Amino acid sequence: MKQRAPLTLAAVTAALAAVTGIASLTAPAAPAADGKKATAARMPVERSTLVCPAPSSSDIADTAYTSYTPGAAAGAKGAAKGAARLTGATKDAKAVLEPKEPGKPVGATSSGSEAPALTGIAEGTLAPGWTVQQTTKVAVGRARGVLGTACGVPGTDFWFPAVGTSKGREDYVHLTNPDDTAAEVDVKLFGPEGPVKSEPGRDRITIAPKSSQRLLLSTLAPETQLADVTAHVTTRSGRIGASVQVAEDGVGTDWLAPSTDPAGSLVLPGIPSDATSVRLVAFAPGEEDADLSIRLAGPGGSLSPAGSEALHLKAGMTASVDLKDVTRGEAGSLLLAPTDAKKAVPVVAALRVVRGSGAKQELGFIPASGPVGARATVADNRTGENATVLYVTAPGKADAKVRVTASPGTEGGEPESKEIQVKAGTTLAVSPPPAPSGGKGSYALTLETLSGGPVHASRTLTLPHEGIPMFTVQPFTDDRSTVLVPKAVQDLSVPTE
Repeated sequence: MKQRAPLTLAAVTAALAAVTGIASLTAPAAPAADGKKATAARMPVERSTLVCPAPSSSDIADTAYTSYTPGAAAGAKGAAKGAARLTGATKDAKAVLEPKEPGKPVGATSSGSEAPALTGIAEGTLAPGWTVQQTTKVAVGRARGVLGTACGVPGTDFWFPAVGTSKGREDYVHLTNPDDTAAEVDVKLFGPEGPVKSEPGRDRITIAPKSSQRLLLSTLAPETQLADVTAHVTTRSGRIGASVQVAEDGVGTDWLAPSTDPAGSLVLPGIPSDATSVRLVAFAPGEEDADLSIRLAGPGGSLSPAGSEALHLKAGMTASVDLKDVTRGEAGSLLLAPTDAKKAVPVVAALRVVRGSGAKQELGFIPASGPVGARATVADNRTGENATVLYVTAPGKADAKVRVTASPGTEGGEPESKEIQVKAGTTLAVSPPPAPSGGKGSYALTLETLSGGPVHASRTLTLPHEGIPMFTVQPFTDDRSTVLVPKAVQDLSVPTE
């Protein structure tokens, strides 16, 4: 019987692990006078944990870290004073960043190959929506390019479509354990023919407490070379942060963030207008095949790419579609949906995107991502011609209104906000997006859904170097800054049979 990649219990518990904040429970209260049951209250989280991978093995790497917590979330009145600290992922590491208050970004830098993986905790007013961005630039060499990643929430289950084990690729999965107990991790690969058989013992790793390891994916199956693979990272015990660093000869390098949890419909937001090559890689983890329609949501509406209108995914097998220069000069987002609305099979997906040509190419990735929700933030945006471009997509049948707020810069300035309308089925490229007035340094962009939607978004950060359009793409996802807390009531009654 052919092995499948099941939707594990860890996939269900990952949603719980992602909400790392702990909200205060209200004190017991008397039942409501009208006899109605007490309802849950939405409260700001009081503690958030983030994990950042080691940025680069290059001696000439320059890395910038930007930490930001938006202003107080709804219900935050009376919250405890905030504190946050981002340190190396070791027991005796020194602090890299120590933000002091919400609403003001804080930056730090490092150089060379010795910068470690980082773990951090934010508490009180600094916890709700805490975001840290890690951006690395390597000017020359085999792995030259811009690598960007939002430091992630520790979890137990991660999907990485679009990794590779072929010649010319070096894909490392970085695994960081932020806790005081060891984590046992499984790494499985799935190619076009199904599960990739690993050498005994190579696909299970123990990550010591407060430590980080990286694993070259091609060493799991050294005799197998595949261009398009899906990696599944799960924990048997503990929790970890997981990211994949991709380097491809002649094309560049970037971080591949995990796809959103398996779902019947997916949105991959923010394909740059000048993309010269776009490849979709998708995977169906369960026991059923999936038939998907492929549409591109551009500025004027949604259309099916000629010759690539649909994709058939066999269960447990990775499939890819070469969409070439699908945007044809207009930015867009890819929408995947079941061809039969009555048969929605959960899938994961990511896009490999190339800008430039010849020796001036640069590589980036766009994973399927969840909606912005109430609020989402991406840090380390920069001013300058086309340095930061914001992409906002309303994939459904409803128009949407979004508020975009630029924080102050890391060197001062005042925040700026703008409300934008996005028509249903379209992608709006905002260039330039709002930026802080006065001041200097990098800044954060925060999106809030005001009406309509759902809304999906991403930003592209471009830092050209010697004619190479070095870039990275980060999605906006709901910052989970609040949680529902049930109201406890006194009940002194004695249950009877």
